[in-house]
Amino acid sequence: MLNRIRDRIEPTMNSLGLKFAASGLSPNFWTSVGFALAIVSALAYASASIGFIYAGIYGGIVLLVSGFFDIVDGSVARATKQISHRGAFLDSTFDKVAEVAVFLGILYGSLADGWIVLLALGLSLLVSYTRARAESLGIELKGVGIGERAERLIVIAIFSIASIGFASAINYGMVIVVIIAGITFIQRVVSVVTRIKEG
Repeated sequence: MLNRIRDRIEPTMNSLGLKFAASGLSPNFWTSVGFALAIVSALAYASASIGFIYAGIYGGIVLLVSGFFDIVDGSVARATKQISHRGAFLDSTFDKVAEVAVFLGILYGSLADGWIVLLALGLSLLVSYTRARAESLGIELKGVGIGERAERLIVIAIFSIASIGFASAINYGMVIVVIIAGITFIQRVVSVVTRIKEG
């Protein structure tokens, strides 16, 4: 869904890319920064298992910062015209590993019901799989569905930060992720089935 508004904010993103590109650091460097921060976020969530009461809040804040750098790497790549298949592959792979790590951190920290976290993780992976499989068939699914990776992580981050005053916030956030990921999975399957042309 957020991909649909990127065209509107593209000038801002290009300006952002130019500013970070001025550092001379490659898009892959910024991909690594975003990935590292996502792992830190996962560890912050997991720290709830040892009684750290601000685990959810710190996890959510770092997750938002990680998401920012996830935008930066693509912006730098476009600004410097360093878009490559290798970079795109590394970016999407790191994104998925980071997402799984965040879910596992929340699960390990017992910040939400285990079965809900696993269901959210499973549906999120299915959403990603449908896009990858569709694109292998030449069908573009970017922007299809209400709950792509960015939306899911924003929901998790916001509800994590809200846990400062509402202990069950992350659990409710996971329920929302399950709902939007499930709907997105169905939307993508329907989109592919209706668009595919049998030879």
